[in-house]
Amino acid sequence: MQVNFNRPLKSLIILVFLIASGCSETPKESLSVNDAEPLAIGQDDNYDYNGPTGRTGKLKFRSHKSSSAAHHDTVWDRLLSLYSLPEVENERIDRELNWYLQHPASLAIIQQRAEPYLHHILDEIEAKNIPGELALLPIVESAFIPNAYSKAEASGLWQFIPSTGEEFGLQQNAWYDGRRDVYASTIAATNYLKELSESFDGDWLLALASYNCGKTRVKKSIEKNEDRNLPTDYWSLSLPEETLDYVPRLLAIAKIFANAEQYNLHLQHIPNKPYFEVVDIKSPLDLRKAAQLANTPFDKFLKLNPGFNRSCTAPQGPHRLLIPVEHAQNFKRNLAQLPFEERVNMNVFNEDRTQPVRRNEVRIAENRRHEVAETRNQEIIQVSNRYRVRSGENLASIASRYHTTIQSIRQTNHLASSSVRSGMVLQIPSTANKTADLPLLAKTVKNKPASNQLYAIKKGDTFWNISQRFSITPKELAEWNKITLKTALVPGRKLTIRTVNPQLATSSSSIRLIRYTVGKGDSITHIAKKFNISVTDLRKSNAETLVKGLRPGQKLKILIDSHSST
Repeated sequence: MQVNFNRPLKSLIILVFLIASGCSETPKESLSVNDAEPLAIGQDDNYDYNGPTGRTGKLKFRSHKSSSAAHHDTVWDRLLSLYSLPEVENERIDRELNWYLQHPASLAIIQQRAEPYLHHILDEIEAKNIPGELALLPIVESAFIPNAYSKAEASGLWQFIPSTGEEFGLQQNAWYDGRRDVYASTIAATNYLKELSESFDGDWLLALASYNCGKTRVKKSIEKNEDRNLPTDYWSLSLPEETLDYVPRLLAIAKIFANAEQYNLHLQHIPNKPYFEVVDIKSPLDLRKAAQLANTPFDKFLKLNPGFNRSCTAPQGPHRLLIPVEHAQNFKRNLAQLPFEERVNMNVFNEDRTQPVRRNEVRIAENRRHEVAETRNQEIIQVSNRYRVRSGENLASIASRYHTTIQSIRQTNHLASSSVRSGMVLQIPSTANKTADLPLLAKTVKNKPASNQLYAIKKGDTFWNISQRFSITPKELAEWNKITLKTALVPGRKLTIRTVNPQLATSSSSIRLIRYTVGKGDSITHIAKKFNISVTDLRKSNAETLVKGLRPGQKLKILIDSHSST
């Protein structure tokens, strides 16, 4: 019998076709939300939710797109691809958003500051699979100032307080503060944020609130709402005022960067490439010498390496430096050729390394790092003396005593300004073979008799302010006028000032006192830059006013040189 094989083959083909057709018509609704990709609702897809005030708001979700660093031309493209926080419409967000839109210059400055750090931050954000918006958190915390310091003793880009920094492995000692280490603190901060999110079952808004005011404070507020049968989302909690603004501020910033064209924000071109390379230097190295080996301006070098408190890297480590990528290979070659004995000036190790770092020393070190300016091609000055500053002294009197210059002392001690405090230990440069470098004032002190000048006291003057204007000590000012430091300075009364250089008297008359009212959003650093003075001088002039921190409405006394631009 002849068998026809074509008939069963045709039947099999028809059966396969019917099965395939049936599968293609299976309703998509049969998939549960949990089985699908992370919820991604389009621009027109949203649902209502009850906000903290009972008003109905709109909540949108963005999908967390898979991102690869190599697939994006700029850090902004990469940043936006990692966004995954819910888009919330809330008046608290609108208020923060409007403030930034009214101050566009602040966002331009922040972009410039962020450029060296964003690529590294995004690497850590992506590695830990956390929302890309959190890469912008340093804007809220520190305005991307790597050595920012708060009245709560928080420090660095991510504003770690000492105890939390130690908990996440950030060393803090007299030589080094890991909270200001850009590389280490970013790793610690992303670990901390990841841990906080897990504590709140993946609720990133509660995690952010905890980062600001502490996990315990947020949990207590949640428990309080649970006892009252109230919602326990971030928007419904009773939290400190700062925390109530903190999360909306980040969401507002993220929204502006996500809609830069709509808000007329110019995104500066920052390539999606590493800005720095982490280089193992294996042993201590003088920071100025390191900057020279890297062919990098000193101020730019310190912005990458702000964690060190002294003039060289820490003896016990970490033995690493962040070097701009374009100079990293040259730095390695130059370092390999540098004799080991020339890596550091051994005098810097004479101080007791076992002493714990003091709060004021940390604060001064951070201000110094923030204000220091690059001086190219400076010689290394040998140190022969160490001197502890006494009450009422200034650099002018110390320089005169040791027959050296103010600039030499500042250079040797890496001082950002001419201000010193009582108890500070200075390294005094040797004057050997330096006679030709002394200024005319120092050379003529012994040969020219002192002349007198009269100064009329102005409202707001103090012994310290006047002595700073004329490079003398308050004690000398009191002795010359046969008064004590407790004598009231009455406006209009004239004081005798002894000078040795007519040019000094001329320049001092250009200094004037103004009063500045602190505005919302002001910071000590911002005000100091505005008037072209140092943070240290500003703090010293307003020590009593700033004892509890800077607040809007405060009146600050500011000494400025009317001949210089501000």
